[in-house]
Amino acid sequence: MISRTTSEKRTLFREMHKSGCFVVPNPWDVGGAKALERIGFKAIATTSAGYAWSQGLTDGQLELSDVLRHMRHMAESTNLPVNADFESGFAETLDKLAENIRMAVQTGVAAISIEDSTGEAATPVLDLNEAVQRMMVARATIDETGGQTMLIGRAEKFFVGKPDLEDTIARLRAYSEAGADCLYAPGIKTRAEIRAVVAAVAPKPVNVLVGWNSDLSVQELADLGVRRISLGGALSRVAWGGLLEAARLIAENGRFDGFANIPSGAQLNELFTVNPSHEQVVTPQS
Repeated sequence: MISRTTSEKRTLFREMHKSGCFVVPNPWDVGGAKALERIGFKAIATTSAGYAWSQGLTDGQLELSDVLRHMRHMAESTNLPVNADFESGFAETLDKLAENIRMAVQTGVAAISIEDSTGEAATPVLDLNEAVQRMMVARATIDETGGQTMLIGRAEKFFVGKPDLEDTIARLRAYSEAGADCLYAPGIKTRAEIRAVVAAVAPKPVNVLVGWNSDLSVQELADLGVRRISLGGALSRVAWGGLLEAARLIAENGRFDGFANIPSGAQLNELFTVNPSHEQVVTPQS
């Protein structure tokens, strides 16, 4: 049952960013959101890639109306705060960006991430001045709604294959000054990169993406000063990997031995029971 109000979720999410380190996994549907809540996670985030794939689309093909509907659906499905992947805001003009941010806040999410990528191969990230203007508009629009919703500023150079730590740090600092509450540079992986980003924007919290096999643990990332860890589309890719492997064994080899290590129907029914009898065994927050 949903017992927390939107305001309570937003207040809780802000408090979670003040100390410690927590994992915010990225489900792409309501079932995943409910499962992650019952496993013991304290917040979740949407994934533009994961949701797009579930709709048979590539990342970046989602329409604004579909994304807003998805955000509302996810926020209403769980007691957990939801961080929304709002891509680059689905707007070419500042006025349209403000309008879209207002609609995003109305979905009930606890935070909105805005990135500086363009989706264009020739110029994969926005000019810094334009990106800062957009972050300022997002900040002002959120403040007009009461200011509870967090704003996450994303610098995408590493993620789009143009790694440049100096420029990434300059962008994150500028987004922080423009009003971002939390800073995020998806694609940084080394301890040195992470340490440099954390130091550059302190005391603002930093999100680090771990969407690949990594020898970094939650505790080590916490020791590096990371406040939160997200998984991006990784859980979705895990699910797709299992589906494709089992389906190809059947289609190509006529074999049915791709169903090992999967939960039973009874286990899943228990997971989604309104008052599950099992105990929550995973506590990802440290």
